[in-house]
Amino acid sequence: MDIFVENLVQIWDDGGDGIVALDGITHHFASAKLTCLLGPSGCGKSTLTQIVGGIEQATSGTIRIIDPANPATPARPGERSVMMWQNLNLFPWRNVIDNVAFGLEMAGVPRAQRYTHARDMIASVGLKHFEEKRCSQLSGGMRQRVALARALVMDQPILLMDEPFAALDAQTKIVMQEELTRIFERMRKTILFVTHAIDEAILLGDEVVVMTARPGRIKEVIKIDLPRPRSQELINTPEFGDLYDRILHLIREEVLNAMQQQNEAAAQ
Repeated sequence: MDIFVENLVQIWDDGGDGIVALDGITHHFASAKLTCLLGPSGCGKSTLTQIVGGIEQATSGTIRIIDPANPATPARPGERSVMMWQNLNLFPWRNVIDNVAFGLEMAGVPRAQRYTHARDMIASVGLKHFEEKRCSQLSGGMRQRVALARALVMDQPILLMDEPFAALDAQTKIVMQEELTRIFERMRKTILFVTHAIDEAILLGDEVVVMTARPGRIKEVIKIDLPRPRSQELINTPEFGDLYDRILHLIREEVLNAMQQQNEAAAQ
């Protein structure tokens, strides 16, 4: 699915003149590509993702979601996407298979059918034989895999990921990054991935959209032409280092701007 965002503006009502979260965002998120949204805290990365997912309504601007195979019938925001959150939102009273199958259950899929799909997806993320375990019995990385399986089992062409690996320890994050790249190679969904980590953005993305401090605008779009499949070994290559230095130069200024905005707000 292609996502065309055109002149998107989001203004939050704070009882005064309003807070401009996004200001004139225009970008084509290409079908079957993984785009990483990178920028300082408060720049509107998550807001943009939630608008694309139909969770928030933009103040102005348009979003067109087009299936290349059926361009005459565009989808509404949220109609063909699924969201994966940082805090996972798993149900602790449910076991793994019932967590993964929850979306299918809400969609009215019969029990036997949804369990078959859920078991297949659980196995695909390396959790076979854990179907009956409660999430409280799993490690953080395993819970992350459950959340990923729950999103993927819905078989939507767009996957929206809002800092899904931010709370993981370094070793587990590496495993989940490699898991996502493996799944992306197999499923080729259109993915918007919010992150604060430059190395993660380069390792995962086909492109990195660097955003400015609030109000969020697109500062630059960096194409990532590193070959796939990718692994952590890429981090040690000169090509990776060049991309890292280029993006760091772009993002450093925006982080400093965001810190200045926070200091000015605290002084008022």
